[in-house]
Amino acid sequence: MEKLYDLAVVGGGPGGYTAAAHAARLGLATVLVEARELGGTCLNRGCIPTKAMLHAAETLRAIRQGGGIGIHAEGTVFDYGEMLAYRDRTIAELTRGVEGMLRTAGVTVMKGKAQLQAPGEVLVTDAEGKEAVFKGRNVLLAAGSKPRLLPLPGMELPGILDSDALFALEELPESLVIIGGGVIGVEMAEAFSAMGTEVTVIEARPRLLPEMDREVSQNLRMIFRKRGIEMHVGAALQRIVKAGRGLRCIFSENGKAMEAEAQYVLCAVGRRPDIEGLFVSGMEPRMTAAGHVAVDEHFHTSIRGVYAVGDLVQGLQLAHAASAQGKAVAEILAGRTPSTDLSVIPRCVYTSPEIAEAGLTEKEAAERGIPVKTGKALMGANGRTVIRQSERGFMKVVADAKTGEILGAQLMCERATDIIGEFAVAVANHLTVEQMMKVVRPHPTFEEAVTEAMAALDWR
Repeated sequence: MEKLYDLAVVGGGPGGYTAAAHAARLGLATVLVEARELGGTCLNRGCIPTKAMLHAAETLRAIRQGGGIGIHAEGTVFDYGEMLAYRDRTIAELTRGVEGMLRTAGVTVMKGKAQLQAPGEVLVTDAEGKEAVFKGRNVLLAAGSKPRLLPLPGMELPGILDSDALFALEELPESLVIIGGGVIGVEMAEAFSAMGTEVTVIEARPRLLPEMDREVSQNLRMIFRKRGIEMHVGAALQRIVKAGRGLRCIFSENGKAMEAEAQYVLCAVGRRPDIEGLFVSGMEPRMTAAGHVAVDEHFHTSIRGVYAVGDLVQGLQLAHAASAQGKAVAEILAGRTPSTDLSVIPRCVYTSPEIAEAGLTEKEAAERGIPVKTGKALMGANGRTVIRQSERGFMKVVADAKTGEILGAQLMCERATDIIGEFAVAVANHLTVEQMMKVVRPHPTFEEAVTEAMAALDWR
């Protein structure tokens, strides 16, 4: 007799595996279907391999700049192949961790390509072409996304890479043009520049990381310039052609014709929902104008009993956002109230120094008509920063001018991606400046700048 599951999850990335494990722990019979590796893009082709490469790049830079503290490492050898092996070991170890978590939770895992046939009915086709149908009282779509390419002449040329293809390279590029100055673009610029690649970034919008605080963008541009990364912002790419060094990008910047050549060109202009083959004809849910699956506040699609989370839906394309959404759906299906405030999603960039934001920026608060006070601590006066000889940075806090409630924070410093959690807690729980100032933070740490930023608010 065919088994009826309480929840059938399509996609084994952060949104899918988190939802499946949480649902199973809450007593729901759960099956998860994944065509590729468990962990999805994040673990296999995104967050984890990127951060492993950034760690290697940061270590290499630290070794080569160690003369100022008495460490002389002339003749240091960087082996790109060995670095790739370390990256792949990291991925494999974490994949085994996801497999173990799902097994322990009691989730049934099926390998194959999934297609929604009808409400509550999923067709799975394995690598050998064998088909099976799984039924669930509810279905969660967490199929993720794939890289987006620009519709421009020359994008089909050999040497044009998306992020997946970049990670597949077995040799370090001599030179690389990166189209896009968002999170993926600047992280790749950081990593490959430190490893010795000549890097050029071309961004169509007026500044790097245009979705983040302006001061963050300004500081990052100065740091990148110091590191020899060439940048063009407000640049309109027109076409790509073959050239002596490999490829030539032809673009305009402030009305001036420009060119940039490199061995490879990375297209890092975002990602789009991976819905190819996901729905049988006639079973497509309502979509947004931007091509995302439309959902309500509970992530329910226009199809009865079918939910969607992560990169399939409109919003931040972040692994931890997808995980939180998947957990919320599991709790809803188990008859519980979601335990996580999904309105507060930290945003992190793993450059050096790191960048992180949570809640509102000063500009966003002004757009909402909220009067605010801001406090800023410059990391140049922070003891741990001086000891570490870190780059310029800051912590900035935004608070409601009337109530003192913490509305947001923007960090650019070492360990920013760890420290931002403190501010996410404050924003989600509506903590005030006075409440945050009650905490004694240890010295010397990067985190003690949190206290200094609060003090700079001059709250009365």
